Amino acid sequence: MAALRAVRLGTLARRGLPDTLFGRLALLLIVAVIASHVLALTLMFELRPAHPEHPPGPPGMSPPAMAADGRPPPPPGPGPRGERPGFWNAPPALQLGLLLDISVRLAALVAVAWWAARWLSRPMHRLATAAQELGRNIHRPPLPEDGTLECRDASRVFNQMQAHIRQQLAERDRFVAAVSHDLRTPLTRLRLRTESLGDARAQQLFRRDIAEMDAMIASTLDYLRGVAGAEAWVLLDVQALAESMADDQVAMGHRVTVAGQAAPLRVQAVALRRCLDNLVGNAVRYGGSAEVTLHDAADALTIAVRDHGPGLPPEELERVLEPFYRVEASRNRQSGGAGLGLTIASDIVRRHGGQLVLRNAAGGGLVVAARLPRTAA
Repeated sequence: MAALRAVRLGTLARRGLPDTLFGRLALLLIVAVIASHVLALTLMFELRPAHPEHPPGPPGMSPPAMAADGRPPPPPGPGPRGERPGFWNAPPALQLGLLLDISVRLAALVAVAWWAARWLSRPMHRLATAAQELGRNIHRPPLPEDGTLECRDASRVFNQMQAHIRQQLAERDRFVAAVSHDLRTPLTRLRLRTESLGDARAQQLFRRDIAEMDAMIASTLDYLRGVAGAEAWVLLDVQALAESMADDQVAMGHRVTVAGQAAPLRVQAVALRRCLDNLVGNAVRYGGSAEVTLHDAADALTIAVRDHGPGLPPEELERVLEPFYRVEASRNRQSGGAGLGLTIASDIVRRHGGQLVLRNAAGGGLVVAARLPRTAA
């Protein structure tokens, strides 16, 4: 679909046609106005009947006097071959006045056409903007149902779709809450029964299995619930957040460094911290260390996390973002996880209007870059 859209846009660009409704309406109206004026001027100056220089008087009057040289006046009709119509022989003041009148009329009609095109295309632009914002904020205010009949119908259908999606999300949250309660209740009983075991080795194994099950359930439920859905947007010092997270990892015995600078960014703080925790945790788990680099720009902030592990095959760089997918299919306890860390991180970045990109580093290892635009909120 993206390739087809690119081909269509390229065809429009080659033809010199705008690809927006407003642009096409404005172009159509302006061309119609100019064409009508050109046709009217052509009919006025080229096809009008010629007027004699000495129009005949009323019946009964004598014919016009002879010319000074004794020759009769020229007969009525067009001038000599190649002579322009009468407009071009008119006084300059008359020509200027007529051209000024035509220019004012043409400018007024073009301005009206431009305003009409904007007026007609504004509801469609508003609908397109609302559709873009819906992916970032499902609780945005509904569209006003005004304008033409088609615009009112489109706005009404869009509002119904938004209300239906919100209802489905609310039902999903209730379902996840019920499942979370039902799953954690037997885990709590297992923890209590583990404490009554007399074998310390068996207790340790049971606790590790229960902790792994609890982490997998939490990750799965968080993914189903949709992390960072209702969190408020705040202006956050991302650099301080990255350095604080690195200090926590260093305190746990992991080697994590932070380089670069970043100005404050409007984000969902808890969600962004979880995203960075997932990225750094994967780097430490599979590469032994993590290097966090901040690349700040006027339009976006890029947070790149690099490890020095084996990297990924090129065909796996996009598949690892799919839920529950892992390159290592054994799911052993040493590697840990349920294949949702990168999926949740990608979902958080996408909620911020950005994109998570994976690539293999030139010197070995994997680089995961989260690009966060500064206009997302």
